[in-house]
Amino acid sequence: MIEKILSLDKELFVFLNALGDKPYDSLWLAVTNPLCWLPFFALILFLLQKQLGGRKLLYFVGFTAVLILVSDQSANLFKWYFHRIRPCNVEDLKTSIRVVKSSSSFGFYSAHASNSMAAILFVYLVLRQKYTYAYGLFIFPLLFAYSRIYIGVHYPIDIFMGYVLGALYGYLCYRLYSKYILVH
Repeated sequence: MIEKILSLDKELFVFLNALGDKPYDSLWLAVTNPLCWLPFFALILFLLQKQLGGRKLLYFVGFTAVLILVSDQSANLFKWYFHRIRPCNVEDLKTSIRVVKSSSSFGFYSAHASNSMAAILFVYLVLRQKYTYAYGLFIFPLLFAYSRIYIGVHYPIDIFMGYVLGALYGYLCYRLYSKYILVH
């Protein structure tokens, strides 16, 4: 059963990775770089400042820092435990995929997917009542995580598990934040 799932995962990866084209490589390398998203993060901070005010925003930033730390280090623990080789390092795949960027670390699960989903779910849950279109924030983790498949460093299951665990962390963080900060 596991072998079948991993085989389907590999096939889906090859398909999604093959959708790429050399003229778009620099775009997707930018998308996968968190620094490229700084204007988006600044907009989020502006919206949060308008809704929360200064003190609660500082707490929000602190909660987010801890959230990202937990999400990121959990991904590292999984990578260390499972030792799943990234697709860019699999010899029998190298001839059938596009490797735009490589990485020597292990790949299961994607910290990019987990961190982005955790942070955006947390932001969304805080902003959703005031901003009708807050769900649009989820474009960020979708593009950010797909970029990891495009450049050749993650399988779809790595992304999916990152999303699931990131959503769990983001929801738990929101629950704690709303219990201890928003009520006061």
